[in-house]
Amino acid sequence: MPKNSKVVKRELDDEVIESVKDLLSNEDSADDAFKKSELIVDVQEEKDIDVEEESEVEDERPAWNSKLQYILAQVGFSVGLGNVWRFPYLCQKNGGGAYLLPYLILLLVIGIPLFFLELSVGQRIRRGSIGVWNYISPKLGGIGFASCVVCFFVALYYNVIIGWSLFYFSQSFQQPLPWDQCPLVKNASHTFVEPECEKSSATTYYWYREALNISSSISESGGLNWKMTVCLLAAWVVVCLAMIKGIQSSGKIMYFSSLFPYVVLICFLIRALLLNGSVDGIRHMFTPKLEMMLEPKVWREAATQVFFALGLGFGGVIAFSSYNKRDNNCHFDAVLVSFINFFTSVLATLVVFAVLGFKANVINEKCIAENSKVIIKFLKMGNISQDIIPHHINLSAVTAEDYHLVYDIIQKVKEEEFSALHLNSCQTEDELNKAVQGTGLAFIAFTEAMTHFPASPFWSVMFFLMLVNLGLGSMFGTIEGIITPVVDTFKVRKEILTVMCCFLAFCIGLIFVQRSGNYFVTMFDDYSATLPLLIVVILENIAVSFVYGIDKFMEDLKDMLGFAPNRYYYYMWKYISPLMLLSLLIASVVNMGLSPPGYNAWIEDKASEEFLSYPTWGLVVCILLMVLAILPVPAAFIIRHCNLIDNSSGNLASVTYKRGRVLKEPVNLEGDDASLIHGKISSEMSSPNFGKNIYRKQSGSPTLDTAPNGRYGIGYLMADMPDMPESDL
Repeated sequence: MPKNSKVVKRELDDEVIESVKDLLSNEDSADDAFKKSELIVDVQEEKDIDVEEESEVEDERPAWNSKLQYILAQVGFSVGLGNVWRFPYLCQKNGGGAYLLPYLILLLVIGIPLFFLELSVGQRIRRGSIGVWNYISPKLGGIGFASCVVCFFVALYYNVIIGWSLFYFSQSFQQPLPWDQCPLVKNASHTFVEPECEKSSATTYYWYREALNISSSISESGGLNWKMTVCLLAAWVVVCLAMIKGIQSSGKIMYFSSLFPYVVLICFLIRALLLNGSVDGIRHMFTPKLEMMLEPKVWREAATQVFFALGLGFGGVIAFSSYNKRDNNCHFDAVLVSFINFFTSVLATLVVFAVLGFKANVINEKCIAENSKVIIKFLKMGNISQDIIPHHINLSAVTAEDYHLVYDIIQKVKEEEFSALHLNSCQTEDELNKAVQGTGLAFIAFTEAMTHFPASPFWSVMFFLMLVNLGLGSMFGTIEGIITPVVDTFKVRKEILTVMCCFLAFCIGLIFVQRSGNYFVTMFDDYSATLPLLIVVILENIAVSFVYGIDKFMEDLKDMLGFAPNRYYYYMWKYISPLMLLSLLIASVVNMGLSPPGYNAWIEDKASEEFLSYPTWGLVVCILLMVLAILPVPAAFIIRHCNLIDNSSGNLASVTYKRGRVLKEPVNLEGDDASLIHGKISSEMSSPNFGKNIYRKQSGSPTLDTAPNGRYGIGYLMADMPDMPESDL
């Protein structure tokens, strides 16, 4: 550059500054909005200004007190009830130890890349799900609203399960436990065992009759169950109080709610390993059935479990990460939380099958004792010859090995008549093969096992307190997935919104505490989240990889993390993950189509479950749940594409971003620019090239008048005029 050009440039800079001073001196006295802002002339480099701006924004947005608190929040959200009562069932059902291999493969292919993606966009844009996807593409802004709807649906019934756990927790301070034995019924003449309990079991009876007081079908409401209504209210009060201050209040609770379950699981594992039969349960669990790995169903169920275990698509992951510092290493967080989740599932599986192994051993001992008495009876009657029984075996105190030997001998000798003897083989494996999951595992099988524990009330209190904490950790993330994006978008007070959200959810949740409420929990669990969340995450992947641009996103990550992520993620996000998710969606739709829509109803007279189809209105509700959850996506696209709503109205979360942050003044741009400035990443966004950087620092939140072209009248924002020549000032 010639020497005289530097002189000319300095003169132009001085003219610019003087021009701005003239504008300020001649501004309209009625322009209150402009008066509330001040002009700052800064001679620092643009990079320094960006740092100042970002630190200023970070100061305004709440932040985690520590990295540990944030990790515990993400772990608490991802590690939930499914790790305890769903993963062990899938592991047993799909090949035992062999199931862990497809699960790990899919964790690497689907889980970690998509979890990393959600953490990254939340941390980069520092907004909830609505603001994030508006930033990526306003036409795909409905993704954030769809996440909020799904979160609300899931919160409705998930907190009911916490209410059930609170009820059992409150009933555990008794010796013996109330579900230890069947109740006795007295009439005028004699006392007898409750028939419904006698036909099933004490724990089954307590769950269906005492706790739920369940009706025989979804069409029979039966009125409210007042005990569960009180527990549901208590659950929502706890959630509301914990969330009312956002991460400032919930973050502190995470130290207990996220860590306590691990303490309980480890205590249960140590205690269970000291009981007879626990090793048999663990051995049964992890004995690999390698041939099952070739079945597509195993891979589909593993992919589904990976997907839901990490909480993808809910918005909670994005909401939590949005409170991070911009330079946080979210890649490390993604890998760490994913593997903590996996090892928690394995730990829970060890605990569950150690306890179920002990329970199977207890039941097996009872079976052997009862059948030994039957054999002794047959020996006395002469139906079985004494000569076939080995002399060293005492049937009055027989071991499991000796009983199985006698059983095999009788089966061979009495080959034709054996079935008429009605003897049971009493194999521990038969009991362990009875696959149970969900509420059947937590409130029936596990509670029955704990009745045989020494000091059973203590273990019952610990177990149900653990369930409450597991549920609360997931609920905090789910509610945060609703509160954060709504607060970011509509600027409402977080306290008021939290109270209103919890109150509304409690009122709607009363349908789950009717006598038929358990059937509605099943309906919502099956239809409100599965397909909508899959569609949401597919759209998230497409939005980042193809709409925003995977190359831009990788540059963003390099700028944010300080290093370029492994190229592995590029290929996962662009090719593998979308194809895997699409395959999973198709498989889920096909599976849903082949499975008749229905539920397992408890029939009081038979004291057993029976599969019933949903009535017509029930099918309509199932369809509505799926439609309502995904409806915001096409609705937002049509509204944006057809310009049905004026962007200046602020609807659809029209926010403007500059260098990864929200501008402090509402900007009304043409078309889609109300949410994203030309879809550019920070490194590509132009900035004015003055000799001295001029920008305005707002001291309040004024409402500025706009010129006909949609820009601010006299108070130009530098972010809003990237190519403006100096002479225009």
